[in-house]
Amino acid sequence: MTKPYSDRVAAGKILAQKIAALNLQETALVLAIPNGGLAVAVPIAETLSANLDLLIVRKLQIPYNPEAGFGAISSLGTVILNEPLVAHLGLSQSQIQSVIQRTKTQIETRQTAYKGLVGQQNPDDRIVILVDDGLASGFTMLAAIQSVRARDPKKLIVAVPTGSAGAVSRVRDQVDTLICPHVGSAYVFAVADAYQNWYDVPEEEVIALLRRFHEKSETD
Repeated sequence: MTKPYSDRVAAGKILAQKIAALNLQETALVLAIPNGGLAVAVPIAETLSANLDLLIVRKLQIPYNPEAGFGAISSLGTVILNEPLVAHLGLSQSQIQSVIQRTKTQIETRQTAYKGLVGQQNPDDRIVILVDDGLASGFTMLAAIQSVRARDPKKLIVAVPTGSAGAVSRVRDQVDTLICPHVGSAYVFAVADAYQNWYDVPEEEVIALLRRFHEKSETD
């Protein structure tokens, strides 16, 4: 199977051209979902001469299966639950609240690690472009969307290189524009399958990308 993108940066450049074709009439705010979304977002922000910041979103891990999630929470405080899954799992309110509190602490720790490089931009009354490296279930992006919607943006765009058909369907009606060039139709979907060069992005790379972007913006 041919993979449509060599890496996240190449995917971001493709998305940047598609967003540029929208002819946005003002400076947009690109909000990247780390870790993988930032490398996609940087070429978008550079092409559009947009502002760039992070919106940290973490899945709420199933207590006995941490690789899977029953919802998500964002650094703006929005919590979204996969209610049918929660009911199926039989999770109690105390279990849910315990996971939420633990995940909030993880987000706060990550914000501290970014050393003042994030949280500088306000999405209120802005054209906001939410970017990630892909949509699997879509619940992470839905939490991001709800977080930004609560801040009353002027326009909300989601741009992702790839997504499952189900996730794309969930997200499309929640935003003004969804850009997703590659929609997976296979029964088993993995974001990584769209990339020739795929790896888990370390925190050090996120910090380096943010610092490089800010330094370049200051000199331009």
